[in-house]
Amino acid sequence: MARILITGSTGFIGSAVLRQALDAGHEVGVLLRREHPAPKTASPASASSSAVTVLTGSMAEPPWEALRRFSADTLIHCAWIATPGTYLESPENEHHAHWSEALTLGLVEQGLKQLVILGTCIEYRMGAARLHETETPLEPTTPYARAKDQLRRRLVERLAHHPGVRLAWGRVFYPYGDGEHPARLCSSLISSLRRGDEVVLKTPESTKDYIHISDLAGAILRVAEARLDGSVNLGTGEGVTIREIAERLATLLERPDRVRVASPAAPDPLGFIVADAGRLRKLGWEPKVTLESGLRRLIDTPTS
Repeated sequence: MARILITGSTGFIGSAVLRQALDAGHEVGVLLRREHPAPKTASPASASSSAVTVLTGSMAEPPWEALRRFSADTLIHCAWIATPGTYLESPENEHHAHWSEALTLGLVEQGLKQLVILGTCIEYRMGAARLHETETPLEPTTPYARAKDQLRRRLVERLAHHPGVRLAWGRVFYPYGDGEHPARLCSSLISSLRRGDEVVLKTPESTKDYIHISDLAGAILRVAEARLDGSVNLGTGEGVTIREIAERLATLLERPDRVRVASPAAPDPLGFIVADAGRLRKLGWEPKVTLESGLRRLIDTPTS
């Protein structure tokens, strides 16, 4: 079992990774600001797991002595700005890149050997083919994607002086599921359809690789356990259109007449973003949640 430090453990992705890491029996520490409540970890398996070690601090001001005492051998770095409508262009991206580099290199100096850091699928140049870790060129166009890519490049350069340290760069595709922000696509569609609003699809054929949050967390944990080095796509390898998601949700919510396509429909500059998931699947990972069951679970999730 590994001794894992998780950042962003109260967020959408980080909280799912935390639950699965505990369920798997790993020793887990979380970096948590003082004002944050302890992360929720309740699940049938994690109820008997070792308690989470809370390390009070922040990305900007890491608790270095507490981190040294915890002595993680693996970092799973999920913390980043991710608010829909804000994160792509936010100047905070540069701050997160700087904090992430400093934290990562500080932990390596303390002896940490395995890094799993979350990047983004929009680091790639977009086209009509599945995105491949080594065959698809990189061409980040937003402050968010550029900051992620710059962090990766700096870490690769700096870690060249630390033989034995592995950096797994996980490019996340389109996670959805319980716990997601209400402004994300699936949750916003559910809210609109429940109100009886008409949903007008401006880019109905926009095709993305949607991965259920529990499958994404399992993929991230598998990458960490395999002690992977290099870039890896965190997606299913299957694309689904916005039209298909909207129509499935409308059917499940018994509102099939509330979805229509704009006339004319607009082109989406990021119209096809689907992973080549070959490297991830070679680690023995397979998605467990179908789109249909994932959408049903999201509909059944109690809203706060």
